[in-house]
Amino acid sequence: MTTLTREERVKLYKSRAWQVTRKLVLERDNYECQECKRNGRVFTNQHKPDKHKRLDVDHIKSLEHHPELAFDMDNLETLCVKCHNKKENRFHPNQSKKKKWHDEFW
Repeated sequence: MTTLTREERVKLYKSRAWQVTRKLVLERDNYECQECKRNGRVFTNQHKPDKHKRLDVDHIKSLEHHPELAFDMDNLETLCVKCHNKKENRFHPNQSKKKKWHDEFW
């Protein structure tokens, strides 16, 4: 089994082929997070519109370990950033920090 390096994955995500595939997956999934949908919620690209990306296209089987499935539509699904981060065990820095109590100010 071939694995992709981080640099190879970055190059793939910047490719024209990925941009086209990503758009096809988003359209197929109606621009809705599929994990939210499985849990009875609806999350689309229209929630809190701003300059930040709200939807990712996720490789169900990781790109790193399954590069042969990089463009396989059956291995791709739309996830909101929150669900994608949860799946990949990535958390916002503020969520992972434990609050520290400091009673001295000098």
